[in-house]
Amino acid sequence: MSKCLKTLIDSSSKEEKYRCLTAQIDAILDGEPDQIARLANIAAALKQTFDFFWVGFYLVKAGSLVLGPFQGPIACMRIAYGRGVCGTAWKEQKTIIVPDVELFPGHIACSSESKSEIVTPIFSGGEVIGVLDIDSNQLDDFDATDAVFLEEIVRKI
Repeated sequence: MSKCLKTLIDSSSKEEKYRCLTAQIDAILDGEPDQIARLANIAAALKQTFDFFWVGFYLVKAGSLVLGPFQGPIACMRIAYGRGVCGTAWKEQKTIIVPDVELFPGHIACSSESKSEIVTPIFSGGEVIGVLDIDSNQLDDFDATDAVFLEEIVRKI
């Protein structure tokens, strides 16, 4: 059993899990040109590694964020620029961590089970082309470690 596989299976630190996951994502991306296939497997790898409530991508299309590959329950299909956590991350062009979604002004409740959220924009040529959205069913589940590693993962996309 590889060291990273053992790390992912064992209850390791969040940072160790992200380091192993990043190596796995490098392998997923290597040689695969189709963006949808790449995003689908990244969403699955994140969900499997951390058992997040919902993991997925929204892609910028015709002035909206449109649902892309995801893992989890049914989700909102379109999000307007500047609306909710995803639209705000797109507008502000930065990662947003929300410890309690009920306290985020304008939060879009796709599921009442979502309690906290992190959204990381995906850039191409300095322009936001999508976002990685992760929801947890636990309050205050995301921190700076998540932000650093998720930003590294979306840079690879």
